[in-house]
Amino acid sequence: MTYNENNKLNYIYFKRTIDIFVSSIGLILTSPILLITAVAIRSNTPGPIIFKQKRLGLHGRTFEIYKFRSMGMNAEKGGVYEKKNDLRVTSVGKFIRKTSIDELPQFVNILKGEMSLIGPRPALMYHPWNYDKYSEEQKRMFSVKPGVTGWAQINGRKDVEWPKRIELNVEYVDNLSLKFDTMIFFKTILKVVKMENNLNVNETATKQKEVK
Repeated sequence: MTYNENNKLNYIYFKRTIDIFVSSIGLILTSPILLITAVAIRSNTPGPIIFKQKRLGLHGRTFEIYKFRSMGMNAEKGGVYEKKNDLRVTSVGKFIRKTSIDELPQFVNILKGEMSLIGPRPALMYHPWNYDKYSEEQKRMFSVKPGVTGWAQINGRKDVEWPKRIELNVEYVDNLSLKFDTMIFFKTILKVVKMENNLNVNETATKQKEVK
């Protein structure tokens, strides 16, 4: 094992400590927001408060990601891309999506060890394509835990086409460090405050070439 690889491995262990600390504090500090949001969703439309969805995690293993529900029931039948003025999005959902409040339940995913605060955003099991359709180079993005935010998210977020998004995710894996994560964290806060690139209205996935 090289010096850099050893440093990266040590940081991964330290990163878990950071994740537990930050997500625990995050849940405590945002508890009033979590409660108000839960009440608003329950009062606004019928259905569960928390939306659960299968995603690809570490080493391609599946897990359920948690989000506040921002759409009506069975909205996924309408496709993975949000349309402009999408009628599937509830009135409460528009606000929590715009402000990224819908992502706050992922603090629980972090505490469970399924996600990290910083890392590649977890892809759907079938979108942009199935796990076995990723190339070996692309699969390197699954060598770390998925994150609530990541390198691709501060470089265009949902406007970035998936091949480029995956390339950025692999670049993140190659440059994993406390300094890199800290920079991503603060740039994410700026993005959230400015409410940039938080709508997935353009098709960003093309058919993947067959993996040999």
